[in-house]
Amino acid sequence: MKSFRRHSATVNAGSMADIAFLLLIFFLVTTTISADKGILRQLPSDCPDIKECIKDINERNILRVSLNHKQEIYIEDKVVKLDEVKDIVQAFVDNNGTSECDYCAGEKLSTLSDHPREAVISLSHDALTKYELFISVQDEITKAYYDLRARYIETKFNKTPSQITDKELITVKKAYPFIVSEVMVKR
Repeated sequence: MKSFRRHSATVNAGSMADIAFLLLIFFLVTTTISADKGILRQLPSDCPDIKECIKDINERNILRVSLNHKQEIYIEDKVVKLDEVKDIVQAFVDNNGTSECDYCAGEKLSTLSDHPREAVISLSHDALTKYELFISVQDEITKAYYDLRARYIETKFNKTPSQITDKELITVKKAYPFIVSEVMVKR
């Protein structure tokens, strides 16, 4: 009598690795990878001695800029438009309230900052403020400082900002330090 042995059915898995590899290559080639660059902003360095970093600031040397959930910009409790922010910041920083700044061109008002080295911009925003508005306001503040520094470079060194040396840049940054305080968001 003949015995019939049944062989178990097998699947040839030799090409499974090739198929998986081809599928992987297909998805890598067809998928787009996001290339967000982020914001070019240098974060402040750590303060080695906390006593030097904490000092009392005269209230008149703080310009309060706040953004609310309705996408409105308030500067010192007054609603302003985005295109007004740069001029207000420039007038505040370059005020020369104590008349000690020989390079300032401000109006010497008693309600604005004493000196550019003392001026602080306090930026706060609501949790529902749109990202686009927040960045736009930061850009306007940066433009104000850039214009003030460019004017200082022109009058002091008789150059353009792209022509100054590193040593001159340090002098410019000391004359108009970029001091912006960002208040934490409360939810």
